[in-house]
Amino acid sequence: MSDILVHTEAGVMTLTFNRVDKKNSITGSMYGELADALAAAEGDAAVRCVLIQGDPTIFSAGNDIGDFLNAPPAGKDSPVFRFLRGIAAFPKPIVAAVCGPAVGIGTTMLFHCDLVYAGDNAAFSMPFVNLGLCPEAASSLLVPQMLGYHRAAEALLLGEPFMAEAALEVGLVNRIVPPTEANAIAQVQARKLAAKPLSALVETKRLLKKAQMPAVLERMDEEGASFGRMLREPAAREAFGAFMEKRKPDFSKV
Repeated sequence: MSDILVHTEAGVMTLTFNRVDKKNSITGSMYGELADALAAAEGDAAVRCVLIQGDPTIFSAGNDIGDFLNAPPAGKDSPVFRFLRGIAAFPKPIVAAVCGPAVGIGTTMLFHCDLVYAGDNAAFSMPFVNLGLCPEAASSLLVPQMLGYHRAAEALLLGEPFMAEAALEVGLVNRIVPPTEANAIAQVQARKLAAKPLSALVETKRLLKKAQMPAVLERMDEEGASFGRMLREPAAREAFGAFMEKRKPDFSKV
């Protein structure tokens, strides 16, 4: 079966991470599938809402490190950047159900969703600095806007997890639910949206995001350029080498 399951019913396209044995870590091909699905959903009048979900035990561990090192992003047309631009500019509502760890892009993609329902076991983290890298998905812009500067600095500079209650407090999630119920509750909310007039949904979302959209896309490009450069530098090489060798990284010389 595919690592991304795509199912459309009652106006809702549901995208499910289906790689639980690998902690739903995302490969380049999975980013391509997600980008293609969003493009198809945008052009399909029968799709009025998209739902992104994982498993009750894990949303996503972020990038698949092995795949990432073997085939790092190569420019703006790489699958990961196609996905990021696609989710940022997607005109219809996006709902997410998040349970268990949501690491890196597993968290940053949520800043581009419209409704987020979290299991009480959800743990959000953005450990880019710990990998010798910088934020992506315009998170350097959006995280301070939502969390405030000091909490954003704590989340992005230390890269330590914050739990569902903290995410609810700052507005990253709409509701905390039992993990076994999160996907079903998110599906109910997505179908509520799909039953509403599409033109009104799209125009309301456009107006909500109009002021920040140019800045989001510009910041994505800036982050992407920095990310690509930093990926080739000593700190990232040490971080990824330590990860693959299952040891603690030593940044004393970088």
